[in-house]
Formats: sequence, C-alpha cells, structure tokens
Amino acid sequence: MTADQPTILATCGGMKPGRRTDLEYGPLVLHAVELSGVTGRAPRVCQVDTAGGDQRFAQAQQDEAGRVAGIRTSHLTLFPQPNVEDTLEFLLERDVIWVNGGSVVNLLAVWRAHGLPDMFAEAWRQGVVLAGGSAGAVCWHTGGTTSSFGPEIAPVDNGLGFLPYSCCVHYDSDPARRPLYHQLVRDRRMEDGFALDEGAGVVYRGTEVVDVVTDIPGNRAYRVRRSGDGAVTEEPLEARLLS
Repeated sequence: MTADQPTILATCGGMKPGRRTDLEYGPLVLHAVELSGVTGRAPRVCQVDTAGGDQRFAQAQQDEAGRVAGIRTSHLTLFPQPNVEDTLEFLLERDVIWVNGGSVVNLLAVWRAHGLPDMFAEAWRQGVVLAGGSAGAVCWHTGGTTSSFGPEIAPVDNGLGFLPYSCCVHYDSDPARRPLYHQLVRDRRMEDGFALDEGAGVVYRGTEVVDVVTDIPGNRAYRVRRSGDGAVTEEPLEARLLS
C-alpha cells in the first residue's frame, strides 16, 4: 500500500532518544508511516543517512528503533558504494523514505553522482512517502539555509525542487537563520517558502500544503514570502500536536 497521491513530509525533527534503546521512532517519523496508508503488515521504512556519511552505528540504532516500533527498517547506503543492486526497485518497495540530517550540500552532490534524484522522483510519483528532518527536509525544496559550508549559516540553492518553495529549518533555535532567510527571500535569491521551528513539519500532497504538525507543544511553521512593496511577510501556521 502506498499513499494515494505524491506525499512529502518536511520536518525539523525525526528520531528521538529511546527509553530502552539509543533511539526511537519519534512522532514525526511515525506520522510519515501513517501518511503512507499501510495496513495489515509491518511498515517498510528506508532510512537514508547520506548527509551523515552512512555511519554504521547510526544504522544499528535505527534498526533497533524499528524493532521496538514494529517497523521493518532498511537502509540505502552510498558509501563506499550503493548497497543494493537495483536502487529504483529497492526504493519502490518501501512505504516511506526517511532522510536524516547532516550536510545537505554533501547529500545533494552524492545523490546526483548516483542518479538518485530521478529515482526519488519516481518513487514520489508512485506513492512512496518522501520525508525527513533538517537536511532531509531542505533537499526536497528548491533550496534553503545550511551550515554545511562551515559555522556561518549560508544559502543552498540547488535542492531537488520537487516542491517549488524554499525551506528554512531550525528557525527558532538558530538565531542566524531567520534574518538570512528573510534577506534571501526579499532579494529574490530564494523562492518564497516555509520555515520550521524545532519539531515542526509540513505535509505536502502534490505540491500543496495540506497540514502542519509538531511534536513540541507551541512550535509551528511559517509561510515566508516577498510582498509587493519589496518587504518580507511571515505568516505563522498553527501546528497540530502529534501524540
């Protein structure tokens, strides 16, 4: 079973510290599973850790989190080489592709070297839910803000563009993000888009926003766009709290 239309969940969160394990599947990841519509069997979630360099210890933690949640966790790794023979076939057999955070700049470069953008686009069209946190949110948009180049926050403008908007993550926790994002949108160096507080997520069906969710009470998303007079408007979007 796959989602009945192309679906993306872009978040500023994801996996959580576990009670008996290092990690647990957090409410945002579980919501991505819910969006896939899978019933009657264990959900199949592919964890993608390209942005963090495909560290094996992180994959082991995710496997244990999946066991606790009753989720069949698998991994697409690209270091030192792809771990599956037919990457597209592998992706199409998943219910959710969850992309974890790290360097969005490195992630995009490695994905393009392996031809993954077209494969992810096909999976999206066929109803596999694309989702992720931080770098795993920015990647589906036209671009956003990043610390991938160093300590200073900088723009990244070569996202996959499945969604025709920009995306700014860590909006409430990193004081450098909001002013830079406003400047980039105001100067038309970045498309109008959405900003995410920690724990917030935006659900897209096709390219339309249909829901805003959060796993941190009071945190939300924002619609940021350039107005006719050259200023920038920021519209708070109340988020539905996930249990």
